[in-house]
Amino acid sequence: MRVITYVLIPSVVLLACGTEEVNGPPLPAPSIPIVYVVNGGSDNVSVISTETNTVVATVAVGTVGPGVYRTGVAAITPDGALVYVANYNSDNVSVISTETNTVVATIGVGKYPQALAITPDGALVYVANLLSSGGVSVISTETNTVVATVAVSTQALAITPDGALVYVIAGSDSVSVISTETNAVVATVGVGIIPYRLAISPDGALVYVANIGSDDVSVISTESNTVVATIAVGYFPRAVAITPDGALVYVANRASNDVSVISTATNTVVATVGGVGNSPGIDIAITPDGSLLYVANGSTPDNVSVISTATNTTVANLTVGTKSSFLAITPDGTKVYVANEDTGEAAVISTATNAVVATIGVGTSPVDVVIKP
Repeated sequence: MRVITYVLIPSVVLLACGTEEVNGPPLPAPSIPIVYVVNGGSDNVSVISTETNTVVATVAVGTVGPGVYRTGVAAITPDGALVYVANYNSDNVSVISTETNTVVATIGVGKYPQALAITPDGALVYVANLLSSGGVSVISTETNTVVATVAVSTQALAITPDGALVYVIAGSDSVSVISTETNAVVATVGVGIIPYRLAISPDGALVYVANIGSDDVSVISTESNTVVATIAVGYFPRAVAITPDGALVYVANRASNDVSVISTATNTVVATVGGVGNSPGIDIAITPDGSLLYVANGSTPDNVSVISTATNTTVANLTVGTKSSFLAITPDGTKVYVANEDTGEAAVISTATNAVVATIGVGTSPVDVVIKP
């Protein structure tokens, strides 16, 4: 007697030609980054598909208010599910679901919310309210309610990569440090005159604070919460960005029309890049591979300057629109979206050619741009 054994192989069909076909659920389609442009004049958010460079939705929010002197008007959770928008003139924060592109919550905060930042785990949103009576509002993303208020006024803030500390510009010459565990101020660090913007190194060890009143950058150690270096830069430094590898800090100097390059190894200026536009540094951003820096210049001619980080030279100046303000780069580094405040447009730059490849009409006075991966 012959015994025949049958072996069942789930989810595999053997074809006559000898190839195998895998059954089961289809693979998900590649995610297409979506751009959210916050419009301060029309109090709404334009939603742009990066595939077609067209507006696919417009979401009404609170009274956003002015944006040219703010940073971080909007922020997106790490999982890309929610966009939080600080509404300066209505004292609240709008929460947009990126699945439905609708507002799912409106949260009252302090007076004149300037900017916001989200912890790396996506659990908390810290909202900088301009007046000290409003302090820093802390929002739980799980409940979309304010769970704490920290009594310190601020206009800009940043969170360490481990999510443990929030550094906030707290006055004309100091930075306050908030513990995210206790939501209390654990240190106050004296810096230069009129601190304006700040950035934290990728390893979380150092905070770089641009001081527009003393034309320098204060370097704070997050271990000791003390200033470990003060670096003279150009006139009116107002925007700061750090390369992904943490090696270089770029500081855009509005009044001297140049960009200072700081080595984080020595905390000294290693280059000064000229050839950029007038009044640089409303916003600056570095591509994910660290090769290019894009600088939004806010005065005539309204353009975006492109700096090579390999040579620390300006390699292009691109005409984009009137009053180019904030910009964002897609996660794959192929496109830059620039908000043009006076013309109500978003310009799209190809990083491969450093040319404007599209101009998209959005709302009135766009003031910030964030991108969902």
